[in-house]
Amino acid sequence: MHMGLRRIPSGLQRAAIFAVRFISPAALAASAVLIITALALFVPPFVGMADNGDYYRILYGNGLYFSQPDYDSRYFGYFVREYGIFQYFNEHQTLLYSSQSLLIRLALAVNKLVYSTTVFDIRIQAALLTLMYTAAVYLLVEGITCRMSRARGYAAALLVVFVLADTGYTAYFNSFFGESIVLVMMVTLMASWLLFYRKRYNDYVLLALFAVSALLLITVKQQNAPVGVVLAVAGVSLLLMRRDRLFRFLAGGILALLFAAGIVTYVWIPKDFVHINQYHAMTRGVLQTTDNPEKALESFGMNKQYALLKGTIYYAPYSTVDVDGSHMGENFYNKYGFVSIAAYYAAHPGELGALLNAAARNAFTIRPPAMGSFEKSAGRDFGAQTRFFSAYSLLKQAAAPRTFGFIVIWMVLVAGLYMPGFVQAVRVRDMRHIQKLALVVAGMGIGLSGIVVSIIGAGDADLAKHEFLFTLGFDLVSVLFVADLVGKELGYQQMPDQPSSARKPAAVLPPIANKGVNA
Repeated sequence: MHMGLRRIPSGLQRAAIFAVRFISPAALAASAVLIITALALFVPPFVGMADNGDYYRILYGNGLYFSQPDYDSRYFGYFVREYGIFQYFNEHQTLLYSSQSLLIRLALAVNKLVYSTTVFDIRIQAALLTLMYTAAVYLLVEGITCRMSRARGYAAALLVVFVLADTGYTAYFNSFFGESIVLVMMVTLMASWLLFYRKRYNDYVLLALFAVSALLLITVKQQNAPVGVVLAVAGVSLLLMRRDRLFRFLAGGILALLFAAGIVTYVWIPKDFVHINQYHAMTRGVLQTTDNPEKALESFGMNKQYALLKGTIYYAPYSTVDVDGSHMGENFYNKYGFVSIAAYYAAHPGELGALLNAAARNAFTIRPPAMGSFEKSAGRDFGAQTRFFSAYSLLKQAAAPRTFGFIVIWMVLVAGLYMPGFVQAVRVRDMRHIQKLALVVAGMGIGLSGIVVSIIGAGDADLAKHEFLFTLGFDLVSVLFVADLVGKELGYQQMPDQPSSARKPAAVLPPIANKGVNA
């Protein structure tokens, strides 16, 4: 007699069937991000980011110090993994009020418990961030795919891995740059809001997650202060999502808190840092873009001789003036601020356009080209950067149009394609569905604030790093948009009480069975 038509599945077939049945797209994406990030950050040669001179702002106040005798020679070129821990009295005051300090203090406590009480290994911090990031990616992909078919869900999950597992992003975990917190909290914020729209988990739990991630995002660095305003405005849609008074009361209180956090974060900028940004806002901004620096200075009521500072930087070892002197304070820094510079650009749109285009040329760079990725002991060239799982960041930097006009077109196109679904949801009074467009607009607004604050607050100084918030917002909104195209979910879809496909077993592969031999 002949063998039956069904044969015993091979090991590969069994693995595939198991994966389709029991591993969700969210679990697949989170696992892949965890593995890829672990290989990059914790397997030699370790990948991280070199110090550009900013670490001291956050390091000393949190009980750490530079312990490498040749540390200064490694600026920009080499990633440093180990730092000293103050043992007795730390005379250094906190230079920067930031939510990043919470992470460093937690990592320091874990380091003392499992590694050393005298040496801090930055990989402890990276491990904590990797775990939080993995959870954030899981929630994001769950929000994107929970109502998709498995095939479309896996496609969306792979897209998320391709973008968010890129070492251009995750290398920040092995650094003391605040961008590491920005990355994790921004993904968590977008995930919680998307899960509101999906009605996936308990709304009160998601509201708490939304609040915590938003607060940490706003307060991680002073540049993020406008994020509080953006979220407070776009988040008004959350008040319409449910009718019960408790939820509206809590949501309204959280939005007010986020707005206040943005104001406080801006007010608490240390004076020294204000002067650094102010100096660059004028020398690398107003004076850099105008054809008549003397006339521009006169519009601020300043001496025309300061035109000699055009294009200079605050940290220059040799300067025509003492940038910290009392003369500069009285006759330079006191003459202008963020508001007056914004007013100047409003009156000179051509110069604003030139600066916006300069910003756009750096807006799609995830990893600043100035900082190296490897330790000195790895034997790589000074400033060498890793290419491990960097296809997306390299492609984006090489292929993305570098004009502000493209950014405007992208925003109009994406928001416009979501608009019909939003209008239909308003017509049928489905206030949960309008969260999708609110989320997209918030992501765009947060990203755009990163550009505007950078150029008005500090000119074109270090734009590749200052615009991290934009490039992350662009990627998250674009991933959501492409995933919705793949899942055919751009338009209005009434949400059922339970996900329709999240728990369905796959029907495209045969069941695991051993039919034996027909006699």
